[in-house]
Amino acid sequence: MNKVVLIGRLTRDPELRYTSSNIPTATFSLAVNRPFLSQNGTREADFINIVMWRKQAETAKKYLTKGSLIAVEGRIQTRNYDGQDGRKVYVTEVVADSFEFLETKGQRAEVQQENTYNEPANTTSVSDDAYIDFGDTIELSDDDIAF
Repeated sequence: MNKVVLIGRLTRDPELRYTSSNIPTATFSLAVNRPFLSQNGTREADFINIVMWRKQAETAKKYLTKGSLIAVEGRIQTRNYDGQDGRKVYVTEVVADSFEFLETKGQRAEVQQENTYNEPANTTSVSDDAYIDFGDTIELSDDDIAF
């Protein structure tokens, strides 16, 4: 069984692209807090790549923004491709079957305001975009899509 449920905050706005068959796909990363503190007492997070397809992708682009708290249900998928330097690049991501909003716009605004005034003591930055080599479109045939 391959089933994943994650709760976290978007690290960036969803990117919406279209396949050559004009099928919408959205990608973003989700910061998911670990359920324990590190040895130095700080809370760490994992950054999970999420992929959404079709109407769900368009909905994500329309309503989700960086910092949105959501729950995602889906499956883990791995794939590989040849990078620009000729090396094989391996990607692990969650293909979302569904997602739910876990806060209202008002609650989101409160969190943004709090973060403006209270700088976090320990922040983590993400500089690697697993989708950077794809450009504006992703070339997939309908046979590559699971549904």
